[in-house]
Amino acid sequence: MKQNELDRKLLEELIKDGRISYVELAEKVGLSRVAVKDRIQNLKDKGVIENFTVAINSEKFGKKVSAFFEVDVEPKQLQEVAQNLADNPSVASIYQMTGPSTLHMHVLVEDFTMLENFINNELYSVEGITRVESHVILKRFKSRAGYKL
Repeated sequence: MKQNELDRKLLEELIKDGRISYVELAEKVGLSRVAVKDRIQNLKDKGVIENFTVAINSEKFGKKVSAFFEVDVEPKQLQEVAQNLADNPSVASIYQMTGPSTLHMHVLVEDFTMLENFINNELYSVEGITRVESHVILKRFKSRAGYKL
């Protein structure tokens, strides 16, 4: 295998199971445990692997309502609003999008009452927000568990 193919195979295996041992990885890609450890450390050093984490099923953890929001913000207040929202424990992720100072936000809450409270008390009360569009997830077909190689 070429170097890039080996790295790709290592990453594919880590995406499937981030807890796989270096010995098991070595067996799957045909390298020594030490060589696998070095390659993974190199991928971390280059920033290809940002971190190792756990994917949690939010529904099993009591967060049964998942919603996405498109939030338009006054351009001068974009950073402040984004940080304010990012600090909220119900906000799972938040991104600045192209367009008129738009934030894309994923929110996880326990129920629809909590979603209503979030919208009315946490979102509409933030100065600088000019428009909010929400989309509640009805069913999850696929979720990102790492970059698909």
